[in-house]
Amino acid sequence: MRPLLCCLGLAAFLGPCLACPSACSCSTKKNGRLLAECAYKDLQEVPEGLSSNVTILTLSANRIGWLGQGSFAEVPEVQSLWLGYNQIGVVEPGAFALLVHLKNLDLSHNKIADFPWQDLRNLSGLQILKMNNNRLAGLPWDAFRSLKDLRSLWLNDNELTTLAEGTFDNLPSLSQLQIFNNPFNCSCKVFWLKKWTENTSVSITKGGSTLCVAPRRLKGRAVTDIPDHHCIAPSVQLTYLSNLDNTVMYDGLTLTLHCSVAGSPPPEIRWKIQTSSRRVEINGPNVARDGNVKQSQEHFLVFKNGTMAIPHFSKEDEGIYTCLAVNDVGTRDVSVNVALAGSENPAEDLLQDDPQASHLGGRSCYKGDEMDPSGAGEKLVIVYHMPRESKSRAGGVVPQVHLGTLLLALGITLCC
Repeated sequence: MRPLLCCLGLAAFLGPCLACPSACSCSTKKNGRLLAECAYKDLQEVPEGLSSNVTILTLSANRIGWLGQGSFAEVPEVQSLWLGYNQIGVVEPGAFALLVHLKNLDLSHNKIADFPWQDLRNLSGLQILKMNNNRLAGLPWDAFRSLKDLRSLWLNDNELTTLAEGTFDNLPSLSQLQIFNNPFNCSCKVFWLKKWTENTSVSITKGGSTLCVAPRRLKGRAVTDIPDHHCIAPSVQLTYLSNLDNTVMYDGLTLTLHCSVAGSPPPEIRWKIQTSSRRVEINGPNVARDGNVKQSQEHFLVFKNGTMAIPHFSKEDEGIYTCLAVNDVGTRDVSVNVALAGSENPAEDLLQDDPQASHLGGRSCYKGDEMDPSGAGEKLVIVYHMPRESKSRAGGVVPQVHLGTLLLALGITLCC
């Protein structure tokens, strides 16, 4: 009786380990891993009845067209999952999210156009990812960001026209990349890829066939051969424009800044304004040629030529004004801190608040003076002086506005 009970107990223990769908053949490898071989079985979906101990699951060369959230719930220990040469067109979010032990994932030669990239966040141990020969037209810039162990990435033979800068950042283990046979539009949006390939140690397989399809002048040319002069990162200069000195302003103070940019393609100009009470972003001009202003930001007048004017400038408008130059190659910005003082000597007021600040020894910067284009302009502080009221020629009392003092942190002279 005791031997029979032992046999029954052993069978109960081994039963789950040997569970195998009829369409598959299951075996234990020498290293103890359990293989479920289900390739070439004309399967239309992931079979049920797989053992939870399966570590290698081969489903290649079937007719599977859909992967649901629970398709692999029975095999949470799987390390290698081969799904190549199927007809997979739909992958639901969560299909792979729980396979935290996955090291090898092959989804090549399918019909995948949309993929739940967030599923990869949990697969930090993934080493090989094959997604070649699909219909991928785009990738999020952070699609692979959590794959610290990824060694080999196959994206060739898809429909990728561009790749966001940073797509292959934070992949310290990457040693092989395949991106050939994609219809790349070699605008300056992919210029970063050329620079990246010049400096990376990653082996880019068949790099010569990573060719441009557009624009016409570059058609058939390798992505790594985009001419440098077509793509130049932005440069930016911020200039203070003033007609305030010794001038009576009847309509109050108007702050005027001008942002000059250069680069190829021509950069767009954007503004960021941060005051004590609000933050404002203006992505382009809001003053039309006919002078009409978009009501949403009517207080900050932004013109197509890069000039910003703030009529009726007051204490509430004090803060940091940043001009950004943006094109397909990159972004550059320069900032200025604008303060409005109310005493007869605004320089002394500001120095009391910031003992480390220094002024320019009484010198003045006039219309058109440049603020540091390298970014050190963040240190520059324009201080407007609002003197006491003075009488106009007509005998009335009007506010008089002067450009008071230019202060500079760290004592660096950026103008004059």
